[in-house]
Amino acid sequence: MPSDTQLKIMNGVHRAILKLSFGKAGYKVSGMHVLELTTTGRKSGEQRAVMLTSPLQEGDTIIVIASRGGDPTHPAWYHNLVANPDVQVAWRDEPAKPMKARTANPEERARLWPIITKHHRNYAGYQKKTDREIPVVLLEPVS
Repeated sequence: MPSDTQLKIMNGVHRAILKLSFGKAGYKVSGMHVLELTTTGRKSGEQRAVMLTSPLQEGDTIIVIASRGGDPTHPAWYHNLVANPDVQVAWRDEPAKPMKARTANPEERARLWPIITKHHRNYAGYQKKTDREIPVVLLEPVS
């Protein structure tokens, strides 16, 4: 698994590709849509943005996976949204909008996980690498 520094560099490169291509490149990776998720740091209270892929969308709900490549710990962005589920999501080339984040309940995860891993086998591989249950996160519109 890449280090935190490597992940930050990868995020910066991804943002640069989006900016330099004027949004024409970088919104799809490995057949998945890319989004920018902004959370509030649970310790710092500062805004933290990360680029993520979404393997599945259902209606207006965007689904992301807190895999961190099968690392034994959850990613920082996941801890942040658990502490404060009010997030901002920049989706495709649209401006960021407020959303609520929540971890899928056991029934939702049982339904969604096979769909996700059928089309994106890397997530099944990540789950095999770790003892923790990899969270499925639902980003839902604020009504």
